[in-house]
Amino acid sequence: MTDPIRWGVLGAAKFAREHMAPAIHAAKGAKLAALASSSPTKAAGFQAFQPDLQLFDSYDALLADPGIDAVYVPLPNHLHVEWTLKALAAGKHVLAEKPLAMSAAGFDAVIARRDATGLLAAEAYMIVHHPQWQKARALYRDGAIGQLALVDGVFCYDNHTDPGNIRNKPETGGGSLPDIGVYTLGSARFVTGEEPLAVQPHIRRENGVDVFAHVTADFPSFRYSSVTSMRMFARQYMAFHGEMGVMRLNCPFNAGVFSMAELSLERAGQVIETWRWPAVNQYVLQVESFGRTVRQGVAYPCPLEFSRGTQAMIDMVWAAEGEA
Repeated sequence: MTDPIRWGVLGAAKFAREHMAPAIHAAKGAKLAALASSSPTKAAGFQAFQPDLQLFDSYDALLADPGIDAVYVPLPNHLHVEWTLKALAAGKHVLAEKPLAMSAAGFDAVIARRDATGLLAAEAYMIVHHPQWQKARALYRDGAIGQLALVDGVFCYDNHTDPGNIRNKPETGGGSLPDIGVYTLGSARFVTGEEPLAVQPHIRRENGVDVFAHVTADFPSFRYSSVTSMRMFARQYMAFHGEMGVMRLNCPFNAGVFSMAELSLERAGQVIETWRWPAVNQYVLQVESFGRTVRQGVAYPCPLEFSRGTQAMIDMVWAAEGEA
């Protein structure tokens, strides 16, 4: 029997405590083995479900432990590349939170280090592991909605009462597009396999970060439109509208948290098929997929090249904003 992958977490982030650390703990073939944090209070939240968790008082100390196989990096956005590279240099596989880099070019050093070491490095883009999105891509590529005309989506929440949040700070890589635009933009790329030709953004900023971004874009075979915001009532959906039908994903990003994952396909004659996944944890699936790649050499569903492509689209948005 293959030994489980022993995971370490760099930093006691709230998201790591509530989602990714429990997912590692629950995933087959994985063990939550270590946490690097200088805060005993924050570490206690992790020890509540993993009492034998090994604690380190620095990230470097955790990376130096030969008993750790892989690390999860939930640090602020501007630190992802630095600590991903350090982890790879220490011989660890790495799953880093999105966005892995603040520009497409920032991915290049990580890709090069991944290739040189033979280790797995990936961005924690969990939705591609969820059967909701895999079903949407399969339906689209099987021609279920015919020629695609429009992809549109919304992903919004409101954190205006938390100005200290890293998402509200430019120095930590904040903004709605880096935080959640990776989902609206990236999911369109994932389903269709196409890349944008041109983008047209309308951005509203506060304190140097985008708090509202309406992005329209021309893809080779369809138009795209999305809104991301950190100043609007919580809402999320994606739709793929073709000549023969429309696919709607009513909880496409925070499945099981915002609501239940659901995909509906409507075609002629008001025929609607609906699929629901009430009990699927996409974070657990992500960890298990990561493990299969590490242990069995199975192709990882979300390679760095895909994540780089989404960041390249965000870079296009910033460039077009500057030209407006």
